[in-house]
Amino acid sequence: MDRLALLLVIIGALNWGLIGLFQFDLVAALLGGQASVLSRIVYSLVGLAGAYSISFLFREREKVQ
Repeated sequence: MDRLALLLVIIGALNWGLIGLFQFDLVAALLGGQASVLSRIVYSLVGLAGAYSISFLFREREKVQ
């Protein structure tokens, strides 16, 4: 679950980077516009993954020996 959340957060971050640098929304371009059902699903999953990833900040880290 952690890897899936991280993957979705990375996709969202890259998409926001493209929007910020080039005013190009890759998700919308691939899935039929910002208002399409598929785009909204991807945006929602990325948002949920971001919310889930907040828990990474509060987890104990394992020591590597």
